[in-house]
Amino acid sequence: MPAPNNRYAFFNGAIVPIEQATVSVMTNALNYGTGCFEGIRGYWVPEEEQLLVFQLRAHMERLRRSCHILYMRLPYSVDELCAICIELLRREGFREDVYIRPLVYKSDPAIAVQMNGLTDAFTLFAVGFGQYIANSTVRACISSWRRIDDNIIPSRAKACGAYLNSALAKTEALLNGYDEAIVLGGDGQVSEASAANLFIARGGALITPPLTSDVLEGITRQVVAQLARDELGLNVVERPIDRTELYVADEAFFCGTGVEIKPIVEIDRRMIGNGQAGPIGSELARCYAQVVRGQLPAYRQWCTPVYE
Repeated sequence: MPAPNNRYAFFNGAIVPIEQATVSVMTNALNYGTGCFEGIRGYWVPEEEQLLVFQLRAHMERLRRSCHILYMRLPYSVDELCAICIELLRREGFREDVYIRPLVYKSDPAIAVQMNGLTDAFTLFAVGFGQYIANSTVRACISSWRRIDDNIIPSRAKACGAYLNSALAKTEALLNGYDEAIVLGGDGQVSEASAANLFIARGGALITPPLTSDVLEGITRQVVAQLARDELGLNVVERPIDRTELYVADEAFFCGTGVEIKPIVEIDRRMIGNGQAGPIGSELARCYAQVVRGQLPAYRQWCTPVYE
């Protein structure tokens, strides 16, 4: 992992040097995972000398929803959260692609297994960021770890503690020689990857597990579905997917803020399609790369410029 190249963070209500943005080892969130977060990407567009933040408002709206689910109070409006993010990025002066992390957490130095009665704090930082998965295509496996149910830890909230489930699945995949894990829900149906949503193509239709399969309400998932309908004219279907249906899919790919769109060429040592990136996933990846850099006017409103 490369060393962080950031200099500042928004912490305790102000932008401060990153070295000052520290918490106690007794912080409740560190001990119990009592927090929620977002992952947001910004894309450097050299021909415009501009940094474009993709779907900034949608991410901040989802952060507020996560807080509501988890009994957390976020003392900033969506507009204020967006303004904080832009101001921090201007202060950093990035001229590269970046990853932005807003975080709400229980900040008390308290031994307390609860969400109520504790202080909520907000912080935000950003780092230069390239590919989440280095390879151009992905080899995946079905994890032995099941996806946690929405009635155990809410799937609609990007809860910090829930990502132990993701970390165990991803670690198992890496140790077994794969790039990524696909996690099944408690009902045995396909849910998602460790930190990404999943689509398959069969018979010219694009299929993705429904939100009731304990998947995150992915912002990139929504973007991909819209691009597939509007730009490729595809039928996009949300329905349960069996494990074995993955093996006979014409194509499969992951999508998410971090992973962007990444074709899956093998699952459980079974080749998907012809073992190469398929035409639908490849075209969506090309289109998505243009959209996030503001190159398609119809979707420019999804991109927030940083520099005046």
